[in-house]
Amino acid sequence: MSKVRPVNTGCRINAGGVPFTWLTGVDPEDSIRFLAQLAGAPSAENRVVDGALASIALHAAPSATAQLSKLAAPANPSRLREKAAFWLGAERGHEGLQVLEKLMATEQDKKLREKLVFDISISRDPAALQDLLTLAKSNADPNVRSQAIFWLGQKAGKKATATLTNAIENDPDQQVKKKAVFALSQLPKDEGIPQLIHVAQTNKNPIVRKDAFFWLGQSGDPRALTFLESVLKQ
Repeated sequence: MSKVRPVNTGCRINAGGVPFTWLTGVDPEDSIRFLAQLAGAPSAENRVVDGALASIALHAAPSATAQLSKLAAPANPSRLREKAAFWLGAERGHEGLQVLEKLMATEQDKKLREKLVFDISISRDPAALQDLLTLAKSNADPNVRSQAIFWLGQKAGKKATATLTNAIENDPDQQVKKKAVFALSQLPKDEGIPQLIHVAQTNKNPIVRKDAFFWLGQSGDPRALTFLESVLKQ
């Protein structure tokens, strides 16, 4: 097998003249098990793995989450784990998020731990935002905090803004502070611009203030330009 591709029942398929047969009446549990075997096969090509994982994730059956969780477990190759974790966040709702939370708490691979932050950020479960806030505030790994802050910057809301400003003021890692300033620049302008101006005016760290000035200059927002003009005239 060289390719696996999920399609819905209304999708037209052009097989290029090659005959094919629709398999009907397949039990979802059998389908999930078969796809999991394909994804976990040591010799499977990447496009087979990717298609199989996507197809598992799109099943309605709860066992799809369990299979993705197994494929994301530490015993498997890194690429397979990363892809399985992505689909847990993208398609498996609250149960998928719970798996990601457990992985985040126990994962030893630093690179995968950073990628798990993105997987949490794309979950549509409401609890995902609180997870990001917690990671940004208190995770022991500064790279994880930076990633959480970055993805918080893509989300609007008072909680996100408060966490970013708290990181700017209180996080001990300089790179986390810089990431938080950048994240403010990614918020909707009515939320981010006033906060950037406040940072530029009041923060005691000259590097942080410099970054705030830079992103204000990049914003093109009239309030930012007015503020920058007032500073230049001083």
